[in-house]
Amino acid sequence: MENNLKFVKYHQPCPSCGSSDALSLNEDGSGKCFSCHKFFPSIDKQSTFKSSQVKTRMKETIKELNAHGGVFAKLTDRNIAKETAEKYGVKVVYDSNGTLAQHIYPLYINNELTSNKIRYVRDKKFSFDVSPNGVGLFGQQLFKEGGKYLTITEGECDAMAAYELLGSKWAVVSVVRGAAAAVKDIKENLEYVESFDNVVLCFDKDKPGQEAAKKVATILKPGKAKIVTLPNGYKDANDMLNKGLFKEFTSSWWDAKVYTPSGIIRVSEKQSEFLNRERKESIPYPWEGLNKKLYGLRQGELVTLTGGTGLGKSSITRELEHWLVKNTDDNVGIIALEEDWKRTVDGILSIEANARLYVDQERDKFDKETIMDMFDKIFSNDKVFIHAHFGTNEIDDIFAKLRYLIVGCDCKWVVVDHLHMLVSALAEGDERRAIDNIMTRLRSLVEETGAGLILVSHLRRVDGNKGHENGVEVSLSHLRGSNSIGQLSDCVIALERNQQSDDDLEARTTKLRILKSRYTGDVGMATSLVYDKDSGRLTEYSDEELMSNEEETLLPF
Repeated sequence: MENNLKFVKYHQPCPSCGSSDALSLNEDGSGKCFSCHKFFPSIDKQSTFKSSQVKTRMKETIKELNAHGGVFAKLTDRNIAKETAEKYGVKVVYDSNGTLAQHIYPLYINNELTSNKIRYVRDKKFSFDVSPNGVGLFGQQLFKEGGKYLTITEGECDAMAAYELLGSKWAVVSVVRGAAAAVKDIKENLEYVESFDNVVLCFDKDKPGQEAAKKVATILKPGKAKIVTLPNGYKDANDMLNKGLFKEFTSSWWDAKVYTPSGIIRVSEKQSEFLNRERKESIPYPWEGLNKKLYGLRQGELVTLTGGTGLGKSSITRELEHWLVKNTDDNVGIIALEEDWKRTVDGILSIEANARLYVDQERDKFDKETIMDMFDKIFSNDKVFIHAHFGTNEIDDIFAKLRYLIVGCDCKWVVVDHLHMLVSALAEGDERRAIDNIMTRLRSLVEETGAGLILVSHLRRVDGNKGHENGVEVSLSHLRGSNSIGQLSDCVIALERNQQSDDDLEARTTKLRILKSRYTGDVGMATSLVYDKDSGRLTEYSDEELMSNEEETLLPF
């Protein structure tokens, strides 16, 4: 009788459940496993215990079990219960010493066993006894279509572990060929997967696993896939089962968020961010007419300034550069590709001096000390950075310097004059494609860095007898080369002037027309600027002032 036996050897491997140390042996060679509670009858009638005979009998028992394709037992290396393994049809194979050697995972096609996936415990490698092409997901045959929840893991042991962690009541399956082929496995069984109301993806918490989960989520119907985020420090479901973290896993499972592609947000989750967002600070333009239309300049926006040849784009650019330096604490970067850096400095100092210092004869009217005082006033505080290109321009080099101005020199405002010099630097035969390329890069740079960028662009020639130099009204379609200029700019300001007019006042008056304002949506004529031939400055006048016939007030210009 079992109760009268005396144990003489302990902590032996059990050939039934696979425990490595739960079997105790009696004097007569019989034994009992304290893991699966199975009693093994006597195999040696002699009263003296002979360990060699017991070992021989154990080897024979193991051989017999392995001959039948393994045995249902606890997966001791993964802490998965025998009942769970038996439900999923997973058997184990022992080596001659009674050590767990293999897991055998059955794979089905339409509920018919067609192949087995074999896991070698020692080196954690896998093989298939028959090609797995066309098989269902591991465990798929156990759960009917159309349930409420289906959990998919990256591996078979994770599927069984998740099944236990969730109380053994929800459908849990696994892809067959790992993260790398997860999409293929799901596609081959897509109808089954999508029959469930919710698909919860619980892949490994590493880069390959998370990327695979996102790829699988994209092939499912929108709103169906949820991705589990496991607690920090735990790689997968089996890891959490080994630690006995049932509650923590279940909490992570219920908290899984519906997958949305990158860049798509669920607005209901963003209320706090919406209400407490950072307010965009606006810097006023030098001219009130622009401020009424645009509410000023803002960092993180791309403003395109355009107009015909000789209509004052450079004059307005100089006014804006000087204005930003004088009226903000921000650093200003300038890339002027058609002029030497000294000409750029002359232009900014001319605004400060109210004189055309870029003309030698005008500069000679100022003594050196006065010019140096103005120079120090504008440039000594290290707020202005200018690209000295020395006549050589490579597009990647220019963009590297542009990024350096913004990131390295902390320039919050950058002026690029002009777009079509960048196009020539790109050396592409197709101007439209080159402009698309450059505008996309500029737009991305603005979005990435949050800098404010003022871009000067040319206009194409228009049909008819009247061109832009004769005051023709500008539209977005006149932007030279590509629609992307208007599409990717936050704001487009066009210059209009009839520089060939016999009327001196008209020839000196530049009208600013807003062609696009993403921020306000307010477009149309904004203001008029009159050029002073002596000072080189631009002064704002309203339409009423220009039309009042009080030209005496304008004669000095």
